[in-house]
Amino acid sequence: MPSKGKILVDPRILEAAGKIVAKRPKTVIDHIIQHGFITTEELKDIYGYDHPPRAARDVREAGIPLETFWITGKSNRKIGAYRFADPSGISQHKLGGRRTFSKPFKQLLLLRDGSRCSICSEIYEDRYLTIDHRIPYEVVGDNPSDEHQAAAFMLVCGTCQRKKSWSCEHCSNWIDAKNISICKTCYWSSPESYVHLAMKAERRIELVWTEGEVSDFERLKAEAAIIGLSLQENLKKKLQS
Repeated sequence: MPSKGKILVDPRILEAAGKIVAKRPKTVIDHIIQHGFITTEELKDIYGYDHPPRAARDVREAGIPLETFWITGKSNRKIGAYRFADPSGISQHKLGGRRTFSKPFKQLLLLRDGSRCSICSEIYEDRYLTIDHRIPYEVVGDNPSDEHQAAAFMLVCGTCQRKKSWSCEHCSNWIDAKNISICKTCYWSSPESYVHLAMKAERRIELVWTEGEVSDFERLKAEAAIIGLSLQENLKKKLQS
């Protein structure tokens, strides 16, 4: 593991870091300022963050650029680590982190869309739906007039939000170009009308069987197993016939 000696941090990073007040990103930033980097092991063992990439993403979403690299951990296996990246990558429009949306704004979205996830179209109790930027925060940041731009937001369930986060974080546009027009035509931004999914020529449909429909699901699953196909492959085969 690299040595953690005296660290010189670019003053631009220090100035930007001083504007971060949210606990999790501030914890990560303070550790890196003191030690030069932070590992996934440290995020788990010292600070109790069970999902280290989420903690690192909080820092990036707060406007501070991080780079990921690999080192040898305590068990002699490769683990991830994070350190400050090029200060020119500081996102001034994000410093201070995400804003908290008001309850009236969520009610406005509920009136517009109903208690339904905008991605999978399933109905949930209001408390299980969260306000999500159509274009990832990492790309667009927050705008002072957020709540006057309801069209830029949608309500999503926890499962779809996690799927979207993973997909976006691995998209070349999210990583490098951060081209808003590319995001606007992505499935994760406009599931009702899109031309690509994270820069790939893909189409997706979310299907959920509930209550009395569960028996239909089990029948399709059993049919697929008999002919040695996955459930998805069997559904595609039925549509093609």
